[in-house]
Amino acid sequence: MVSPPPDDQGTPAPPHTRERPSRLIDVVVALLLLVADAVIIVTAAILFVVVGMGSAESAHSPATMHTRDVPVLTWLVIWGIPAVAATGAVVHARLRMPVTAVVQSLFTLTCALMAVMWTRMLLS
Repeated sequence: MVSPPPDDQGTPAPPHTRERPSRLIDVVVALLLLVADAVIIVTAAILFVVVGMGSAESAHSPATMHTRDVPVLTWLVIWGIPAVAATGAVVHARLRMPVTAVVQSLFTLTCALMAVMWTRMLLS
């Protein structure tokens, strides 16, 4: 068995720490995600208005109580998007990208608020 060189025996091994990405990369990724998030939010808002107007009762129709079943896939999409956004925020925080993590956290809050609005609309 070969012993290590004498100069390496007394020094502890440095801990393996993950290097933080550069601030420029963090800001560029945050801006790209901000644009993508804005497109998602605008699309969801337009769908919210279209679906809400399509399911609204007209003034001439009788006020009958009707129930409609909402497919499970719809609920998975409505509440899955905020869950995926939250996961993305946590991943970017773990990657030590603070600007991107803040942008994704704000997107998560917006998605959760929109999910509550969609749920109230679908249940009414």
